[in-house]
Amino acid sequence: MSLRKISILGSTGSIGLNALKVVENLQDQFEVVYLSCQHNGKELLRQAKQFRPKAVAVTDIKTADEIRPALASMGIELQSGREGLVDLAARDDVDIVLNGIVGAAGMEPTYRALSAGVDVALSNKESLVMAGDLLARIRQKSGARLFPVDSEHSAIWQCLSGENPEDIRRLILTGSGGPFRTRPRSTFPNITVAEALKHPNWNMGAKITIDSATMMNKGLEVIEAYWLFQLPVEKIDIIIHPQSIIHSMVEFQDASVKAQLGVPDMKVPIQYALTWPRHSPSPWERLDLLEIGTLTFEPVDRERFPAIELAYEALRRGGTSPAALNVANEQAVYRFLAGEIGFMDIPKIIEHVLESHTWKAHPDLDDFKVLEQNIIRTVSRFSPSPMGIKV
Repeated sequence: MSLRKISILGSTGSIGLNALKVVENLQDQFEVVYLSCQHNGKELLRQAKQFRPKAVAVTDIKTADEIRPALASMGIELQSGREGLVDLAARDDVDIVLNGIVGAAGMEPTYRALSAGVDVALSNKESLVMAGDLLARIRQKSGARLFPVDSEHSAIWQCLSGENPEDIRRLILTGSGGPFRTRPRSTFPNITVAEALKHPNWNMGAKITIDSATMMNKGLEVIEAYWLFQLPVEKIDIIIHPQSIIHSMVEFQDASVKAQLGVPDMKVPIQYALTWPRHSPSPWERLDLLEIGTLTFEPVDRERFPAIELAYEALRRGGTSPAALNVANEQAVYRFLAGEIGFMDIPKIIEHVLESHTWKAHPDLDDFKVLEQNIIRTVSRFSPSPMGIKV
């Protein structure tokens, strides 16, 4: 059996590191051809020595220059800057691209890979949130496929296997509720960055962890599910499940419900995306329901977490609204992480951008780039004072 050739974008991040553990587990099935990172050159060099890719991309120019001699000594091609990443993503000499890049920066690489006719294992939910319609058109033209990596969408994908789409009543995305599920709402203005980064179940990067704290991650997942599974927004629900054991469910017209369960470990959905339709053997931790004992569920408190309703509203409006939601959230989260704004300023910024951005029904790639720059400027002017956005 010939090895499947894989490109891993964002290989030094949480998803990328787990993906390489999966590749190690399945070393008789995969060959790593390309890797990319933003600025963690030390880790990228370690990966390059172990997996010997054909080429790597480093978006941070300074980091690229620092590791260039070491890569040259190994005979590994180096692409640098944003252009280098896009070039790597567009190469069609691989069987699958795993996109583990965080944020809006991952959207164009997804677009380029699909345009080249290469299948994409997608962790970068922002790709579909921002450009779901555009990517659907590209996929139809190129024939490339999308395999979901997010645990929730992987769960739904598995539950829908062999099912008739007409039999689906609704999709049920589960969420842990993050670190502030039971915290008094009156104390939310005092939430610190350190508190928001303490997720009870998952070990993720900073941006995604803050999204979990605001529950914007569930809102983004609703939009992603809409494009992956082609169901009306009214058929996509969210339920709080603090233990993160049931990753999502599907309810059918006959009142039956299918659920996919597992320990909270991203290696499991990553491996399924790479080995579909097989459930290949792995050494990962096993689910022990007797040890867990109890699984509980709660409704979503949309007043506590206004980001969820903002995401539903963006999806209903369509056009550039989901992209505006995503970019505004991303920039607001980065300002919160930098200590420049408060936790409750994040949804305020998003709501302002949704209402004020220049809306377009069918944006193309250039439209998204202009939109992103405009929103970055808008968010940078936000003041955490009672005056809000400066004009």
